[in-house]
Amino acid sequence: MYAIPLGDDHAELRPLEPWQAEEFLAHIDRGRDHIGQYVPLPDRVSDLASARSFLQAYADKAAADTGRLCGIWADGTLVGGVLFRRFDVATGYAEAGCWLEPSAVGRGLVTRAVRVLIDWAVETRGIHRIEWQVASENTPSIAVARRLGMTRDGVLREAVAYRGVRQDIEVWSVLAPEWRAARP
Repeated sequence: MYAIPLGDDHAELRPLEPWQAEEFLAHIDRGRDHIGQYVPLPDRVSDLASARSFLQAYADKAAADTGRLCGIWADGTLVGGVLFRRFDVATGYAEAGCWLEPSAVGRGLVTRAVRVLIDWAVETRGIHRIEWQVASENTPSIAVARRLGMTRDGVLREAVAYRGVRQDIEVWSVLAPEWRAARP
């Protein structure tokens, strides 16, 4: 399989597929509390069967061209992931997301990985709008949106119930012309 270098620090972006369920589960277990602060992934992935099922769902999305999932590896260890939760070439819309275990925080891995995804979506697939939805209290994810040059479109007040608490969801986005204009 392919690996895309994310810089000079031995970090790579690679497909994350069902055959990697054991490695994926171990990664989720290492970061379960940290990841689960704002992302429901650890609630959905609790054992090998659910890990495999989650990865298979994204393999199916990739086959249907409605989503993508990639892992972030640092020094050969899976430490996070980036994805297109929704991906619609016909409408030119995609929604990106991410997660990271604590050992990899603060290295710019998510920002670099999402840049690769957005470049591909805009330049190769013709996506016009990339959206980033984030809980208002998830300041690290909001910082990623800002670093990516996204614009805050607004807040969906108490839009999502997560672990029994209603959360405001901020919507950030970047349009293809803005993305291209901001590239070096």
